[in-house]
Amino acid sequence: MTDLSHNSANNPSLNKGLLLLMSSAVSATAANLYYNQPLLPQMGQELQLSGEALGAIPAATQFGYAAALLLISPLGDNMSRKGLIAVLSFFLVSASLLAFSAQNLAMLLGAVFVIGLSANITQQLIPFAASLSSPEQKGRVIGTMMTGLTIGILLSRTVSGVVGEHLGWRAVFAMSAAIALVFGLLLYRYLPSNTPAGKLPYPKLVASMFGLAKKHPALRTSALTGALWFAAFNALWATLALHVGEAPFNYNAQQAGLFGIIALAGVSGAKLSGLYVTKFGSRNMISAALLLIAAGFAISANWGDSLLGLIVGIILIDFGVFSAQVSNQVRVFSIDPAAQSRINGIYMLGYYLGGAFGSLLGVRVFDQYGWSGVALFSITLILCSLWVNSRKAGTPAN
Repeated sequence: MTDLSHNSANNPSLNKGLLLLMSSAVSATAANLYYNQPLLPQMGQELQLSGEALGAIPAATQFGYAAALLLISPLGDNMSRKGLIAVLSFFLVSASLLAFSAQNLAMLLGAVFVIGLSANITQQLIPFAASLSSPEQKGRVIGTMMTGLTIGILLSRTVSGVVGEHLGWRAVFAMSAAIALVFGLLLYRYLPSNTPAGKLPYPKLVASMFGLAKKHPALRTSALTGALWFAAFNALWATLALHVGEAPFNYNAQQAGLFGIIALAGVSGAKLSGLYVTKFGSRNMISAALLLIAAGFAISANWGDSLLGLIVGIILIDFGVFSAQVSNQVRVFSIDPAAQSRINGIYMLGYYLGGAFGSLLGVRVFDQYGWSGVALFSITLILCSLWVNSRKAGTPAN
């Protein structure tokens, strides 16, 4: 194998081979956050779970990811990200195997919570790649990393649905453990060894995140804007398998997972946003993306019982979400280069707390009001996000 890094320990650089490895690892790791969504009907049947209990499974994964953003992400500013990623890879493999063997809801919730924690690998790799790129490359590099993230999120449902339908939901977690092991070894072999500038004790490091949130209005705006649209996004995907599992569709897990292929429109959104965010500005790109998302949910609300209506709605929603995400992260990574891991952690903490609540509330709304209720709930969240994004945050990074 060739050396992917071509760097010294004190002067790491980012080339195409290393960027490909890092974006692929982001894709493979992010998938772990969404594998369970198409499997919820199977899990509910085998473990005899209610609709409320089913909603707790994707929510626990998101809450684990959110907790890691607060407690683990800051470590990227204080220690070698390479070593931290190795430790997280070990726990991701272990937690996936625990989910594979889960015999009850409590055991499964504990496993998926740790999976969410361990998937913080993605939020070490994205700021790592940003720190290795020049200001001129930053939009393109983040766009590439977010393309990997997008592919992982969207194809995870398709892969999970196919594997789950033919081999059962437990086989999905066995597969995820094997993939996590492979990428953990590759990253340990090829990632450069960075030397962080910060040396704060851990309690002060975590506490400093609150100071950064207070100091930077653009960070607060970005975090709340992202939290609201990601809550809407997760409300959709946490309930889609339940919706299409009923009449008039009556789809199985494999068929429900195939909607992930349709949602690959999000890849185009991420790439285009990375190319044009510098030209048009983050706020304008985000506002345009949010209008697309709202249109997608409106179509889903009115034509959610037709396959064409679902397809068009999902394409617009996913294109808009991942376009907005790249623009938002370019804004976030421009705030304070010396604190990228902590700033990204604050931003993504809000993002995934929103996702967790969206998953939890989305299933409850679906139980009470059906698919149209979920779509209207999501439109409300998107309009709130649009309002927050329109407010001036007082920084050139906007």
